[in-house]
Amino acid sequence: MEPVVFLLLFLLQVSGSAHGRCFCQVTGELDDCTCDVETIDGFNNEQLFPKLQTLLESDYFRFYKVNLNKPCPFWTADSHCGLRDCAVKPCSPNEVPEGIRSSSHGKYSAEANKEQLDECEKEKHLGAVDVSLSEETQEALLDWSKHDDEAERFCVVDDEESPDSQYVDLLLNPERYTGYKGPEAWQIWNSIYDENCFKPITVKRPLISSSFQSSSGSEARTFYSWLEGQCVEKRAFYRLISGLHASINVHLSARYLLDDSWYQRKWGHNISEFRHRFDADLTAGEGPKRLCNLYFLYLIELRALAKVLPFFKQPSFRLYTGRPEEDQKHKELLLEILHLARSFPLHFDETSLFAGDEKEAAKLKEDVRLAFLNISKIMDCVGCFKCRLWGKLQTQGLGTALKILFSERQIEALPQSREQRPSFQLSRQEVVSLLNAFGRISTSIKELKTFRSLLAEER
Repeated sequence: MEPVVFLLLFLLQVSGSAHGRCFCQVTGELDDCTCDVETIDGFNNEQLFPKLQTLLESDYFRFYKVNLNKPCPFWTADSHCGLRDCAVKPCSPNEVPEGIRSSSHGKYSAEANKEQLDECEKEKHLGAVDVSLSEETQEALLDWSKHDDEAERFCVVDDEESPDSQYVDLLLNPERYTGYKGPEAWQIWNSIYDENCFKPITVKRPLISSSFQSSSGSEARTFYSWLEGQCVEKRAFYRLISGLHASINVHLSARYLLDDSWYQRKWGHNISEFRHRFDADLTAGEGPKRLCNLYFLYLIELRALAKVLPFFKQPSFRLYTGRPEEDQKHKELLLEILHLARSFPLHFDETSLFAGDEKEAAKLKEDVRLAFLNISKIMDCVGCFKCRLWGKLQTQGLGTALKILFSERQIEALPQSREQRPSFQLSRQEVVSLLNAFGRISTSIKELKTFRSLLAEER
């Protein structure tokens, strides 16, 4: 009996240590922040997550227009993933509410546009001077407006008028494990980290993506020594990308295909997959660091939601689907969520970013904007269409959050009446991606609680 008892104790010790190896560093205060993990867990899981999920199930937020057929701008993609779980099913026109499909909706609501047209008609009859614009001038104004929007953006926004852009029901095409992996998948992440995170080519990352094996300890020390020597803006940029990567890996582990038999397909939590991605021993110590970066990403996007409240409070803004009562109810829920975000006690202080010499700060901000813009373009190189869909949405959502954080003065200067052109605008695409991207991060934080419990049960 003694050998059996010894074996049981050994197994309990090993399985119990897996919990520690994944989460031992995921506690207490986060670097470059005044916030701690436990405060985020309580706030997200108990207060914000349930309300946010209800909002994201509404029609306005579940239908996302995206172009999944854009060619990769950086290299020749040999083929697309042939796995059935990589496929995305677009919506037929009658599945999308008329109010969303209406091109007159624009950045605000159909009602607001109608009111503006009515005012224009009144002025036309009352005015004695012909103030109409030529077609050339109108086109020039549209070009200027488009240029202004693009100059503020941190990511590529698909042309919604393109015949290749289609509405996708996000609830019917959930983010989950598809089987897309290998050299093509790692090429995406290698390009993001090695070419767009301000890292010299001579500095190697601690984990070799192509083989998923650890590099030498000296290379890891060199990498983190380099990272700590960077300005806070570049450190933050790397941590955002790492946090986004971690969040995606949490989703794939939480919605894994556990059973694929002829009579059922069962999706659920795969503890082995989670450990493979986050156990310190299996990831050369990188897993727990990535989870901490996930919390950092949460704070950045939460801060953006708190800052953008004045934009959504405008009477002219509607979550317009053509169903007035539902639209009003969902706008009230959105405002409730944004007020809740504002109430969070330990927000990230973005004023520490780009705070040095004005010219140097402006150049650094533009460098960061262009780097993230480039990352958003890489999403068109993803071979799995479902991965591409969620990659585009989440990078666009994070890009929109960054746009908000660095448009504080424009948001504060929003006009009180419709006669003035707003100094800050968001397209419907940006609004939908912003809330859904944060929904993914919020879900990841919630799933970590589940994985903590599952790993603890194995002890």
